[in-house]
Amino acid sequence: MAEPTRRALSAGLFAAPFLARAAAAQAWPSRPIRLVVPYPPGGGADTTARLIAEPMGAALGQPVVVENRGGAGGTIGAAEVARAPHDGHTLLLDAGAHVVNPFVMRTLPFDYHTAFAPISQLTVLPQIMLVKTELPARTIAEFIALAKARPGELTYGSSGNATSSHLAAARFAQAAGISLVHVPYRGGGPAVQDLVAGNIDMHMGTVSSSLALAQAGRIRALGVTTKQRLAQLPDVPTIAESGFPGFELNEWNGLYAPSGTPEDVLDRIHAAAVGALAQPAVRARLESLGALAVGSSRAEFAAFLSNLRETMKALVAEANITVE
Repeated sequence: MAEPTRRALSAGLFAAPFLARAAAAQAWPSRPIRLVVPYPPGGGADTTARLIAEPMGAALGQPVVVENRGGAGGTIGAAEVARAPHDGHTLLLDAGAHVVNPFVMRTLPFDYHTAFAPISQLTVLPQIMLVKTELPARTIAEFIALAKARPGELTYGSSGNATSSHLAAARFAQAAGISLVHVPYRGGGPAVQDLVAGNIDMHMGTVSSSLALAQAGRIRALGVTTKQRLAQLPDVPTIAESGFPGFELNEWNGLYAPSGTPEDVLDRIHAAAVGALAQPAVRARLESLGALAVGSSRAEFAAFLSNLRETMKALVAEANITVE
């Protein structure tokens, strides 16, 4: 065989894998994309998924179909995505449990850290520190003073063990050096109802579940868990500015693909998701539900997850948070 022919053949063999990958990427998506939400319909993650699904599908040229796979604190749906082919046709939209479950569940069939490729933080759902109106505390400082005067007496409700409301309250108590009694509920709604009724003293509530009640004076807002004050409650300070610099612990939603999904496919998914969040109608609807669109880069989301894992690991251990 002539030397030029050998070189051409060698070059062709060397290029073949790259050409094949390029062709596969160009063909993607070749069928509808499954967007798995590991929670029942109607929650924050499910609502976010359904808001972005249609504009994402329009951008990608294939429908994005939302599938709810709830159960076991979000691990059933997450496991389904973790074992799915890493071809970009199966995605996961998960909530804050994504970085908490590894530290509160003893056995998991997959590793949250290595099983998924982070694509973007989609939303943040601020929380409000609320107290019953009968409580003689109108500021965070007054609440802390009251808790120190009555150690182990004041109660706080949460939407369940290891949920964002539980974690935020536990972290606040830890930072403030106070002892509070945790009362878990089956969801934030019942906790807020009991706060209105005066059966518990404090609750970290979402905007959607508690804003109207706070504005109506049926419960009292002392602080918010975000970096900036909320536009809906401009006179309510952040916890960070109330003596706890850097305090921030919100609920949030993020988008993932199985690890090993091609980089160019991840980039296209990211662009479609961020584009969906940029649509005014989507942003307005999220804000009406108490959520704020984020749309972080892949690198920003990976860094966010890494930092939050360390925070949650320490908090869960120090506060002895468990899930039965």
